[in-house]
Amino acid sequence: MEHFHTVQGEGAFSGQAAFFIRLGGCDVGCTWCDVKESWEMDEHPRLGVDALVAEALQRPARIAVVTGGEPLMHDLTTLTNALREAGFRTHLETSGTHPITGTWDWVCLSPKKFKAPLEGMHLVAHELKVIVFNKHDLQWAEEHAARMKKGSLLFLQPEWGKREAMMPLIVEHVQGNTRWRISIQTHKYMGIP
Repeated sequence: MEHFHTVQGEGAFSGQAAFFIRLGGCDVGCTWCDVKESWEMDEHPRLGVDALVAEALQRPARIAVVTGGEPLMHDLTTLTNALREAGFRTHLETSGTHPITGTWDWVCLSPKKFKAPLEGMHLVAHELKVIVFNKHDLQWAEEHAARMKKGSLLFLQPEWGKREAMMPLIVEHVQGNTRWRISIQTHKYMGIP
């Protein structure tokens, strides 16, 4: 769908320069999705792996974040191999609804209620990021946290449109459950893509 050099705005690598590759196609359908234009796979231009890597190499960041839509709707083996050969760390942002392909240095699992992640996805993720849309999402987040491997990072992130209402609940939850961290969409506050 698009590719751009930016600063990672969420999760464990927030604040670090990164080259984002956003792939078209998503079958999860979150009502609050902020990139609904990514849902249709065939409505976006197709770029070859070599062109994407060449574009990424023109930027100083050496973290390549593959996101979507739902990026695992694609076989990402060739892309991740080429990125790693060019010296990039490969990071994946996924809802975990499709089998994992590619070789990843970091996997952020962000499960959604609209379509459950596949069995075993929690065990390949380094980071769990749960979007909090209502207070019931906090208990749902705990259910997912219980399935993560030991040492995984756990993040609660308010849905952007409900951040004022959800942030006090998230803060209280993190204060009482210290293994959790708060993630906010810092790129939106800073006005960057």
